[in-house]
Amino acid sequence: MAGFKPTADNFTLKTSPLKREDLDEFVKCYNPANRHNRKPTWNEKNTSGRWRAFDYDELISRDKASLDIFWLRDESLEESENLPAPGVIAREIAADLEVALEQFKLISDDLNGD
Repeated sequence: MAGFKPTADNFTLKTSPLKREDLDEFVKCYNPANRHNRKPTWNEKNTSGRWRAFDYDELISRDKASLDIFWLRDESLEESENLPAPGVIAREIAADLEVALEQFKLISDDLNGD
């Protein structure tokens, strides 16, 4: 079993949407053409590697075999002074929700033939 830890980039629907090139490193590591030739980038010497292999026994020993695994530290979250002001966070959440609501309205209209 392998895991991939995405970067700490903050993607938002409106101001910083996820783009295809944001997934290029994952696709390269995932190696869909030959999954048997996947090479982990994480090891004891390179603890910042974002592609890590896990043994079955290591995974099954986790509480309820949880796959919610973290091995990289997000240094941007370690210092509270790096966090945006609550008002900024609230505005970003509201903007994301507004964009999502508009998208759901369009989907609903398509489904209802409007």
